[in-house]
Amino acid sequence: MTAQQLKNSILQMAVQGKLVPQNPDDEPASVLLERIRAEKQKLIKEGKIKKDKKSSEIFRGASRNLPYAFCEQIGKEIRDISDEIPFEIPDSWEWVRLSYIGEIVGGGTPKTGETSYWENGDIPWLTPADMKYVKWKYVSGGERFITEKGLNESSAQLMPMGTVLYSSRAPIGYIAIAENDISTNQGFKSLVPFLKEINLYAYYCLIAFTPDIQSRASGTTFKEISGAEFGRTIIPLPSLSEQHRIVAKIEELLPYIEKYGKTEEHLTVLNTTFPKALKKSILQEAVQGKLVPQNPDDEPASVLLERIRAEKQKLIKEGKIKKDKHESVIITRDKIPYEIIDGKERCIADEVPFEIPESWCWCRLKDLSSIITKGSSPKWQGVAYVEKDGVPFITSENVGEEQIFLNKTKYVESKFNDMHPTSILQKGDILTNIVGASIGRTAVFNIDISNANINQAVCIVRLVDLELGHYLVKFMNCPVALKMMTSNSVESARANLSLSSVGDFLIPLPPLAEQHRIVTKIEELMPFITAISK
Repeated sequence: MTAQQLKNSILQMAVQGKLVPQNPDDEPASVLLERIRAEKQKLIKEGKIKKDKKSSEIFRGASRNLPYAFCEQIGKEIRDISDEIPFEIPDSWEWVRLSYIGEIVGGGTPKTGETSYWENGDIPWLTPADMKYVKWKYVSGGERFITEKGLNESSAQLMPMGTVLYSSRAPIGYIAIAENDISTNQGFKSLVPFLKEINLYAYYCLIAFTPDIQSRASGTTFKEISGAEFGRTIIPLPSLSEQHRIVAKIEELLPYIEKYGKTEEHLTVLNTTFPKALKKSILQEAVQGKLVPQNPDDEPASVLLERIRAEKQKLIKEGKIKKDKHESVIITRDKIPYEIIDGKERCIADEVPFEIPESWCWCRLKDLSSIITKGSSPKWQGVAYVEKDGVPFITSENVGEEQIFLNKTKYVESKFNDMHPTSILQKGDILTNIVGASIGRTAVFNIDISNANINQAVCIVRLVDLELGHYLVKFMNCPVALKMMTSNSVESARANLSLSSVGDFLIPLPPLAEQHRIVTKIEELMPFITAISK
């Protein structure tokens, strides 16, 4: 149960007479109704309110099938309203229309262009927008004040302290008690109780009945409850002394509900963030060599790297790929990494984010790749988007974290592939986003789609040894790699990564056998994380 559900439940118990015990010594609510009726007649006689010609009284009448039925008398007409009564209440309580216990008052807005209505105004004037910032049950005013002239020459009305203010549109259901005399705009239908002592109970009662009030609203652009319909709201009325006990109990419980709500909010955040944080932690442990044990019988990563270099030399010799003019080799001497480029050696200890096992080695992503490239924009090339008989066109929107999404695949004219043959995708290519907010999202293109191409926001990393892809895609989605990508991005109109920056990514390379164990362990743990998140 959420904090809001708990609060709703307590308010529901309160208005049903189940929150506090009834006291047989209390005078019945019928006596309170007589006092309200007398006060109303007095106000009419003094000319302070108008007589309501449709004023109604609800009473229990005889029924053929039930001990009693709820009836309403308007003038001389009596009708059965049992179908309007939502639940049973204690015998000492009474059902009443809201308009019977108080005057329903609307509001208005003085002409905004008339400075004399606003300038140096000292009458608090409230709008529903002001109510967003009301944290407790009392309100003294909003952002603006109106003058006496503005009040007298508009439909705004000055209501007394203790008025129950209720927003009737945009939205319906903001509620507060006036801490002082106040006026409102037309977005309110407020209750000025004939007996001020009932305003606290009425406040909580209206909160409980707001779903019912909202259900009776009308309108197309936005829903609004009219003053007449608001006044028709039926509420249960206990004796004044029981009202006081109910309000006291509600306000005794509310701090606990608030505390419960904060705990619930904290748990919700924890439940939302913990699985993601746990996944990041597992990936981080994995790429640091801490997720699975090392096996001394594994062929070291340095041997794997030599094989990859030899295969690259072969591809260069065959003219299938171009030679890197600034090929680098990273060596470790006394646990300190050095990079050799063009025969020059430099320490790169400040680039290395953590220590790795001795059987691992550091390398650049370009050392493992035969091609690192990106696509282009069809618009720049004068190529049109077409229906599904064209070239499947992969954008950053299609590249997720370890997933390729094809539900929103676009297609371009087939001539795009003729213009950009180097960015035609091959199965096993690693795709990583290099532009915008999705920088770093990486996945393997393991889909049987021929002739697919990419746009300029996606980078292809084509590995010399495709077996490395399973481990590398895990690394590229781990926190240290994502940090590497974002820190190397350049802000222009949108953040972007250059291909040279991608190629220069430092990779902690484990032996191939350990890569397999790491990937197996990660995929073994991921279902548990998914289960936690659910």
